[in-house]
Amino acid sequence: MDAMNPFNLMENGTLSPDDPGESMYRLVEELFPICRSITGNGVRETLRILQRHVPLTVHEVESGTKVLDWTVPKEWNIRDAYILDSDGRKIVDFKKNNLHVVGYSMPIDSYMDLAELQTHLYSLEDQPDAIPYVTAYYAPRWGFCLTHRQRAELKEGTYRVVIDSELKDGSLTLGELVIPGESRDEVFLSTYVCHPSMANNELSGPVVTVFLAKWIAGRPRRYTYRIVFVPETIGAITYLSRHLEHLKRHVVAGFNVTCVGDDRAYSYLPSRHGATLADRAALNVLGFKHPEFIRYTYLDRGSDERQYCSPGADLPVVSVMRSKYREYPEYHTSMDDLSLVSPAGLSGAYHVLQDCIELIERNRVYRSTCIGEPQLGRRGLYPPVGTKYSHRQVVDMLNLIAYADGTHDLIDISNIIQVPAWKLYPIIEKLVAAGVLEEQSG
Repeated sequence: MDAMNPFNLMENGTLSPDDPGESMYRLVEELFPICRSITGNGVRETLRILQRHVPLTVHEVESGTKVLDWTVPKEWNIRDAYILDSDGRKIVDFKKNNLHVVGYSMPIDSYMDLAELQTHLYSLEDQPDAIPYVTAYYAPRWGFCLTHRQRAELKEGTYRVVIDSELKDGSLTLGELVIPGESRDEVFLSTYVCHPSMANNELSGPVVTVFLAKWIAGRPRRYTYRIVFVPETIGAITYLSRHLEHLKRHVVAGFNVTCVGDDRAYSYLPSRHGATLADRAALNVLGFKHPEFIRYTYLDRGSDERQYCSPGADLPVVSVMRSKYREYPEYHTSMDDLSLVSPAGLSGAYHVLQDCIELIERNRVYRSTCIGEPQLGRRGLYPPVGTKYSHRQVVDMLNLIAYADGTHDLIDISNIIQVPAWKLYPIIEKLVAAGVLEEQSG
């Protein structure tokens, strides 16, 4: 990707033909209609589709399994749901929008008056045309979601409510991909596959992650990459319960990939400790390429970084997003639809995360082999004719050497001399080849 063209755009403003933005958007479109939850066939169908792109291993964890302080719940599946008014008209229909049903609703087929029905309805008065996304995973309930405009039009009478769902002992489904590298040290990517039809909050994460996985698998790798597709919260907890010691021993950096599909400003949410390799790489990339990014604190957390960074786990996991969950008006509503995400938005986030991974791969501690300034001219690294402007041609090289003292890594030096890390990559290659720099081991 051109460092001066972070969105990989052509002169007419469209994405270049080799950019994955359009392919990612088509995959979002394909996955959008599926009704997902924290368990069930929607997750399995989603992972089967993703397996066409990357070789995910799918794991099933039985209901009732103890996972840290939690228990894997019963499996939930739904076939249909609707509300009929007194005239037999279907006024709320799950098959038209799967957000209409409260997630994990118990089955019901009953008649009731409007007053009783209202106790099971959810709407947003301040967003009267949006259907809210509501769940009740761990309490036996049922309910419907509808626009507030629809709700205000309901008349007195008898209503029939039908939810054709099933709660049974089953399993929770996880997807996993491990891409080996030269080292057993790992970079960890996690995304979630548990929300129904929402484009930015749900589908942008797994889709961008799948395309990152394909890119990672096709390049030389210093690190091993562990990539998981899990139901949010309970899935991350389940994965931690099975792999905690391994993750604590081997993960050097991690990213929780969510809300990466719209065209708005980038967002950064740190790890709990805030100064990990993942934090430093993300801040360097965003600071130089997208200085308008919004910086949050760990107190603003709300996704699976809560699990991975929790005391006792302490994994170095950060979130690099577009519009952060909870912070955009369409969040957790039917307004988070296919019009909210775009090929360019998906592509932009994909390339930012690529840049973060590339920086983590290339980050080293270097030491100058010379005491005093090395003679660059005899190595073909300094202009043969000295003028008052010659220094400008090598100032970045000289500044890099000045801080290559065996204590600063590449990210440190980039931040100190205020030159983007990716502009230093070719300079380091030249200096190492010329014997001016050497990499510090360990």
